[in-house]
Amino acid sequence: MRNLNLVHLNGLRAVEAAARLGTLQAVAEEFGVSPGAVSQQITKAEAQLGMVLFDRQPRGLVPTEQAAPVLFRLADAFRSLSEAVRLAGQRDPSILTISVAPVFAARWLVHRLDRFTATHPELHLRIDATTRLIDLGASDVDLGIRVGRGEWPHVKSELLLQQEIFPVASPALAERLHHPADLAAIPLVIDDRSMFSWDLWLRAAGVPDLACRIGHRLNEASLCLDAVMAGQGVMLAWQTLAGDAIRQGRLVAPFGLRVRTGFGHYLVTAPGQRQRPAVAAFVRWLKDELADSMASLDRHMPPAGPQPPAL
Repeated sequence: MRNLNLVHLNGLRAVEAAARLGTLQAVAEEFGVSPGAVSQQITKAEAQLGMVLFDRQPRGLVPTEQAAPVLFRLADAFRSLSEAVRLAGQRDPSILTISVAPVFAARWLVHRLDRFTATHPELHLRIDATTRLIDLGASDVDLGIRVGRGEWPHVKSELLLQQEIFPVASPALAERLHHPADLAAIPLVIDDRSMFSWDLWLRAAGVPDLACRIGHRLNEASLCLDAVMAGQGVMLAWQTLAGDAIRQGRLVAPFGLRVRTGFGHYLVTAPGQRQRPAVAAFVRWLKDELADSMASLDRHMPPAGPQPPAL
């Protein structure tokens, strides 16, 4: 194996990841470095190997024909290395690591963890709150909970809950909201990183051309919710974001109309990975909690149905 001394391991890692992910940006996000740094590693590896491994195209990196057997063996080798590292650091089976979006963790999951502990005192949860999509097959994360369309590469996804959006406001502001057209008089709190816009709900409510006034613009849904609870405007929320605040009376959903966005909450696991008993226990608990939470929210929401004339 002396020929390995001729090539830097970091360069081989970059090459393997580029073949697997397809773009410099995706590799950079996985490694936590810049795309430029990844490009330099790949270029050095190509020079050390004496062959061009990728065609640089606008849509990303495309393996060359002569590189195919090299990349195949690299992928197999790094899978073996990953498994070796995993075996060397066998985790405590009582610890369950979950990767979850921060807003879902803060507004829904964390408040229910004591109930999981009461049901499974032998298990301990480690919550990794992040929006970064990690490689579940090459990390210590047991499962992830993500919001999207469930079409992420290299993972197995299972729909937990269809996302539904609806306006929410503080109780004082909600007294001024009787019909969708009344939204024109209330500033909208906008989440700049949202995957949907107000147009989706306004069309369904029958007021697609409503002239709305934009209030605060924030880059985090949880901050938007805090602003709304402080009476600073109205926002489009969804079940796991605003459900607890609605049940506690800190927020009001003045209209019964809930609109699906096409996104959902998904359970994400590594494909082909054998499910540990701890993971199975958490998944059962999570599904039961979501069902109970949604049933409770339904009881605190106004009935759905046709909206009265808006204008």
